[in-house]
Amino acid sequence: MRALRPRSCLAGLALICAGLRAGGVTLDSDPHSFANVDQFRTSHVELDLRIDLDDKTIDGTVTLDLKRLNPRATQLVLDTKDLTINDVRQKSSDVLGATAKDQTIWVSRPFHLEKPDPILGSALVIELPPSRKTVESIQIDYQTQPTAAALQWLTPKQTAGRKKGFLYTHSEPIGTRSWIPLQDTPQVRITYKAVVHTDPGVRAVMSAQNDPKVKRTGEYSFVMPQAIPSYLIALAVGDLEFKETGPRTGVYAEKPMVKAAAKEFADTEAMMAAAEKLFGPYRWSRYDILVMPPSFPMGGMENPRLSFITPTVIAGDKSLVGVIAHELAHSWSGNLVSNATWRDVWLNEGFTDYLESRIMNAVYGEQRASMEAVLGLKALRVDLAKLGAADQVLAIDLRDRDPELVFSAVPYEKGRLFLRYLEAKFGHERFEAFLRGYFEHFAFKSISTGQFNDYLVQNLLERFAGTVSREQVLAWENDPGIPPDAVLPVSSAFEPVDAARSAWVAGTLASKKFGADWVTQQWLYFLDNMPATLSTKQLADLDQAYAFTHSRNALLERSWLELVIRNNYQPGFARLEEYLKSIGRRLLIEPLYTDLMKTPSGAEFAKRVYAKARPGYHPDTVKAVDAIVTPVAAESPE
Repeated sequence: MRALRPRSCLAGLALICAGLRAGGVTLDSDPHSFANVDQFRTSHVELDLRIDLDDKTIDGTVTLDLKRLNPRATQLVLDTKDLTINDVRQKSSDVLGATAKDQTIWVSRPFHLEKPDPILGSALVIELPPSRKTVESIQIDYQTQPTAAALQWLTPKQTAGRKKGFLYTHSEPIGTRSWIPLQDTPQVRITYKAVVHTDPGVRAVMSAQNDPKVKRTGEYSFVMPQAIPSYLIALAVGDLEFKETGPRTGVYAEKPMVKAAAKEFADTEAMMAAAEKLFGPYRWSRYDILVMPPSFPMGGMENPRLSFITPTVIAGDKSLVGVIAHELAHSWSGNLVSNATWRDVWLNEGFTDYLESRIMNAVYGEQRASMEAVLGLKALRVDLAKLGAADQVLAIDLRDRDPELVFSAVPYEKGRLFLRYLEAKFGHERFEAFLRGYFEHFAFKSISTGQFNDYLVQNLLERFAGTVSREQVLAWENDPGIPPDAVLPVSSAFEPVDAARSAWVAGTLASKKFGADWVTQQWLYFLDNMPATLSTKQLADLDQAYAFTHSRNALLERSWLELVIRNNYQPGFARLEEYLKSIGRRLLIEPLYTDLMKTPSGAEFAKRVYAKARPGYHPDTVKAVDAIVTPVAAESPE
């Protein structure tokens, strides 16, 4: 890994720069990339990919257009992980002394892979001759491995249609290097083009311009004209159909799911209009949704132009579409303005949680938004209780750590609280103007926490002096826990829930006599705040009255299954096993495995079920659940 020279501090901002460099972490270095971005920087990528759903491999050729920042540099270093590199070529016109007639000739270059690191993979070192040219073109032939961390290969039986296999990528945070050799750091933003070759019976889509009317020919072309970080390059291949939900929005899904998905996400166009009114123009032309197989490890992934969304948010009543608002909000915070390193991930997720709240308020009303904010605060407190002080900060030190395994509610919910604090201090109108200016100023750039602070100081702290101090900003970013001056969300909609729960636990209220008009968020609050111990009769009464064991709402059912595990409610264990084997979303299943491992009988159940479920989980989910169910094996060196 090579660190860049630290960014120089602006006059008057030395305190912020010094504070954010505490512990020796420089603002401009990315500890999760080998790439020598101070010497070469990629500007454009072209891909030619052949997908084999049976062999679970991609045969690829990638062409990288790079700006040569150091004319004396003779080594290009790229990121790879578990890739077979077959050949590396340099465009002959980039070689010193080449003539015009050589422009279409590619010259093989020496290369080697460094010793692999278990987290980062292997540096690909390419030897290049000196050159006076400012642009290099490098072409690499390679092949992926079936175990590539960012690739999930599904057999026909693991899909909704059960006729064709399915491939999807999930590259955040550092997985792109397992299917494309490149500079895999969010510091580098690129445009890209791709040609994808498949079986003619399936369809390919990417985080790029997708034509909803394209015919299945076995060859698909894509263009992403805006510069994005590498983790936002995304691909999916499967038996996909399309259904429009608005002039700029639509849903891709397997045929058995596409109608229900389009109905569930019918408000996406209204969300886009609300977001544009609040935060400025949408810069990505279309916003489509791809409904993923159940193994998808996340609620959603904000791939530009085409968010990947878990089917577990399809509840039939739009109660879980906050996930859509969140991924749409990433079109501003995360995609338009991105974190420069994964230490700065709160700039993506905290901003997006805040924007999500604003969108939900505009489309569904203040009560819905406030309930979801309260539930988010509870999730933050649960995570803070489990985390050490060093992991409770926004500007987290991730050196020598796998960024995938340290994601928590902190960058999301504490980040949202920080922005809500600034809004309360400076006023709604001033803070909204600040946000619009922030997105405009940093559009299509990747920034660090320090750069955010520079902008914050100049456009809020100094402009409205005496409102918030620099020390207060640093405390939010670098101190553990929730600051005492945080503006915490409240919701009056939970007051009747608290009253009903207390009466029901005391035995003065029958199960059938409450909750008839409650929405999903109220039921989640009801279940998630139950006492530690309940009787078998109490759980049976609840289940008989409300059929939680067979709920269509995956989030509600997770809360119920946590009660099943905690109280060893045997009638719910058959559904628990089915749930764990059919869903791969980490938010839903990790808490269940964690609770099961707290007792000998639960651990035995968890290990038996996980052995069956593990082959169908995404590699990221496997890595996380391995650490819960088989921690010794998970910690052993690879």
